Amino acid sequence: MSTLRLVQLNHPTRHRCVALVEEPVLRLLSATSIFHLASRAMRDGVPLSELVTGLVSAETLDYSAVYEGRSKWRLLPAFDQPEDPFGCLVSGTGLTHKNSALNRQMMHQAASASSASGLPAAAQPTDSMRMYQWGLEGGSPGAGVIGVQPEWFYKGDGYCLRAHNEPLEVPAFGDDGGEEPEIAGIYIVDDAGVPRRIGLTTANEFSDHVMEKKNYLYLAPSKLRNCAIGPELVIGAGLDAGFDSMGGRVAIWRNGVRVWETGIHTGEAHMAHSLENLEHHHFKYAGHRIPLQTHVHFFGADAFSFGSGFGLLDGDVMEISWEGMGRPLRNPLRQIRQKQSLVKTIPL
Repeated sequence: MSTLRLVQLNHPTRHRCVALVEEPVLRLLSATSIFHLASRAMRDGVPLSELVTGLVSAETLDYSAVYEGRSKWRLLPAFDQPEDPFGCLVSGTGLTHKNSALNRQMMHQAASASSASGLPAAAQPTDSMRMYQWGLEGGSPGAGVIGVQPEWFYKGDGYCLRAHNEPLEVPAFGDDGGEEPEIAGIYIVDDAGVPRRIGLTTANEFSDHVMEKKNYLYLAPSKLRNCAIGPELVIGAGLDAGFDSMGGRVAIWRNGVRVWETGIHTGEAHMAHSLENLEHHHFKYAGHRIPLQTHVHFFGADAFSFGSGFGLLDGDVMEISWEGMGRPLRNPLRQIRQKQSLVKTIPL
């Protein structure tokens, strides 16, 4: 088997654990987290998939009962750093897909303004489109060659990660919240400071597009939101060469009715950067190569509901699925309605 699919689980009266997906069941492993499995695989010098297959138990769970919330077992994010959430850096690269760049272009243009040349602003490429074009020209330079750097953004630490079925929140100071259907890479840094890719997972990067639309310099704070990964993490030799072309669907459900849906695509065939180039430019920083530091890194999206003019409401459910990545990731949107209050600092 070239790939394996794992989930992380918690139970109110038992230790948390990892399980191997063997549809329609989950087979429990004698391990409490994928982080500990990855750390052990590095220490023992064995492939993670080999370690996993050697730790399977005879105990199984009904996956549908867990997935649908009908079991005492609950899904956790597909990856976390249990004892040290601060040790997990959550980040991403944008403008990797053409449709994303076009959406950003429309968001950042002032269609009624005129440029210094007298041409309408709509005829002028924005900084977003320029950066995307740089990616097309130099983001996939060939194996072993450093290409042009992509956009990079910070989302938070491990505390911002949410699991399948958990709500993604629009804070009181937020203007909006919307899904961004992506694939995320999961990494751990070994004792020599070398980043090791653990696997890939379905992800909802979830951002505040209304805030970003006000001014592209608001991109950074618009990304400081919780996000979801899972329910499954895909590992194994089949991912060693990265990913070429993946298709999927993203949908919005309201009161049990699907009110918006579209196809999505990702992978190097649909991106302006190679996976190797994205990984290099993330891990070139020494601060991103601290031993046993972990990383959740989003690779970008090519479609989302906000880009098509659809707005989410409190209680809407965002659903993202990718071929070969297991069951869909579903998260309701929760609007925090309390009044925003001033955060004051207190001198020591």
